[in-house]
Order: sequence, then structure tokens, then C-alpha cells
Amino acid sequence: MLVGYSSSSDEESDGGGVQADADTDHNTFSRKCKQDRDNTDGPMKKVPKIEKVSPTPRLPLPGCLLSMFPQGVDTQTEDSSLHDGRIRSFKHERGNWATYVYFPSAFGVVLTPQEEFHLSLSQTVILRHHWIQPFIQGLKAGLAPCKRFVCSAPRLNVYNNAEKTRTFLGMEVVTGHAELINLVRVVDRTLKDYRLDTFYQDPSFHVSLAWCVGDFSTQLRKCLHELQNLVDNHEGEPYHLCLDCAELRCRTGNKTFRFPLCG
Repeated sequence: MLVGYSSSSDEESDGGGVQADADTDHNTFSRKCKQDRDNTDGPMKKVPKIEKVSPTPRLPLPGCLLSMFPQGVDTQTEDSSLHDGRIRSFKHERGNWATYVYFPSAFGVVLTPQEEFHLSLSQTVILRHHWIQPFIQGLKAGLAPCKRFVCSAPRLNVYNNAEKTRTFLGMEVVTGHAELINLVRVVDRTLKDYRLDTFYQDPSFHVSLAWCVGDFSTQLRKCLHELQNLVDNHEGEPYHLCLDCAELRCRTGNKTFRFPLCG
């Protein structure tokens, strides 16, 4: 019985046949892709790149024109906390200008209302931080026997600070002056313990109503009589500013200490 075996050359030719088939398929696909490109309407053209042209910058408007025509409404204009608590008589609207007719002040001094009304019993001094607690204890011990009282300030007067960099218009105390002098002596004793400046030798106790920057005492004194007439004729009778001196306070930095007076 004769059996025929294929030679190695036959196996190689078969393998070569498989590789040839693969190469044939690849060539066919390449020709098809080429035909597809040839069937197009024409060669692919490059799309020209369009460059963006920067607009010519505009000249800025003058500031005086911009202020006349604001871009938006400032919501803060209606916030009374930004205007010392004052409330508008009419709503703020763009294009509406508040207008009034008036005589200018005879003395030409613009006064700023005092934010907090108080009656000073000492100058402003500087305390070291480690002095604060013993200083307060010294004040507390000295003020313990002091009694509560009432003082009145019916008279206008003009004042300057020690450097004459500010001028004040205030109501001068008439009733209760002796009691205030006794309190100043107590405070001065504590100040001397720390070699600090004491209060003025002949103080004019007062409650400041308004102030301005600079020394305008001469201008204000010229119209002081006229201003006093306004106070005396307030609602048909003289106006007396009364102060119930029931609690003395000491403010140092952001801390406030209270000293109730007995009685």
C-alpha cells in the first residue's frame, strides 16, 4: 500500500498561498479606496483661514460725562446706615436732582454733628495693656463713695482741643459743676499714680454737639449770641440739656468699664 506524504516544499507553498491571499485582499482594498478618491468632484481644496480683525479701540469718555449718566443705580444710596440714619424724603431716581433754595451761613463754617454725646472728666491718655486692670481697680475704689446727681447745660459755648486742630460747639454745664469737680479729683488721683496727664485746671464742663476741622473759634463766637437765641426760643421756651449722672464710664481701646454711682 502506497501512501503519499507531502513534502516540506508543498507545505511552504501552501503557507505562501495564504499570505498571497492576504496580500491580494489588501491590494484590492487599496485600489477601492483610490477609486473612491478618484470619483470625487475634484481635488480637495484647502479652506482659507479667516483672520479676526481687532476692532479699533474707542476713546474713553470724559469723567464729567460719565458722572452725569451712570451705568447702574447704586443700591447703597437707599441705605440709611450710610447717611447717619437719615431717611430720604423721596426715592432716589436716575436723572432726578435734589434742589433747594437757601441763604448761606453768616459764619461760613461747616459743622459735623457729634456721633456720641458725652461729658468728659479726663483728657485722652495712653495706658499700657498691663496697666488696664489695676487702673480700673483704682477708679472703682476711688468712685465708691461718690453719689449720683443731675447736671444741666443750658448755655452754648465754643471750645478747641489742646492742639487747636478742631473746634467744637457745645452746651456748657451750669448746674452740677461742684459735683463734677469732685469726680475729676478722684480720676486725677488715679492718673497721677501712672504719671499721666490730669484734667484741665479750670475746666468748663460741656457736652459737644458738633465740630469742624481747624481753629474756627473766632468765627463761631461772632454768631454765638444768635445761636443762643435759637436755643432759648426752642418751642417757645429755653432748652436745657439735662444729664443724669448715675453711671461713670471708662473706655480703653475696644473695652468699656462701667462704674455705677451710689444713691
